[in-house]
Amino acid sequence: MPKLTVGNATVPYRVVGSGPALVLVHGVGPGSSMWDLMLDAFTDHRTVLLPDLSGGDPAEDDGSPLTIETLAGQVNAVIENFGAGPADVVGFSLGAPTAAAAAALRPDLVRRLVPVAGLSHAGDEYVQQYMTAWSSLAGSPESFGRFATLTAFSRAFLNRIGHDAVEQQHAFMGRPDDRLRQIDLVKRLDIRPLLPRIAAPALVIGATRDQTIPVENHRELFAGIRGSEYAELDTGHVAMAERPDEFVKLVRDFLDRP
Repeated sequence: MPKLTVGNATVPYRVVGSGPALVLVHGVGPGSSMWDLMLDAFTDHRTVLLPDLSGGDPAEDDGSPLTIETLAGQVNAVIENFGAGPADVVGFSLGAPTAAAAAALRPDLVRRLVPVAGLSHAGDEYVQQYMTAWSSLAGSPESFGRFATLTAFSRAFLNRIGHDAVEQQHAFMGRPDDRLRQIDLVKRLDIRPLLPRIAAPALVIGATRDQTIPVENHRELFAGIRGSEYAELDTGHVAMAERPDEFVKLVRDFLDRP
């Protein structure tokens, strides 16, 4: 696995597949492994780069507070290090503003941009209260993971996969203490000054039933990116898990345009 030093961080990234470069940017959580179940949908015709950014496993840094510029700089450093630019960049949740900031700060490195279930700023009081409540559960890994699972998916999806599968989801977040800096960044986030600098064609994907970052935030991010397109899936926060075929078609159709 390649590793590179970016500022005070050591950022590892995986490389899978062949073809034009596609970077998948994770949100709050254990890192790039969140994308593993859908890699086959892209690696047949793309070289997929999967960075593990600061605040998640297995990136290493000095533990200082995160900034969106720090995470965006790590994404751009991976693109440059691999020699893949300009690359297409898809970012989920916190990865959505990270991807958008990467495109704004280095427009030469991002060909097309797809922010998913993201936000442009943390002015939504619901988001503030959600992140505060979530971080307050860090002392109990089970409660931390159970809360995240409950709000990451729609009620219909939870009932569809059943009790045993839902129970298995709780461990996905791993060690809560490792996520607290990412949650803190969400609470301080504001990329609105960067949005006018985005030159890449963008498709913003929203999730109608999102209980983590409500859909109004997705729509506001779309409105802030000049000339962007918008699509909305009738899902909870993790849209790619609930409607994988629809999600993949949206992304592939957009990225495969001439």
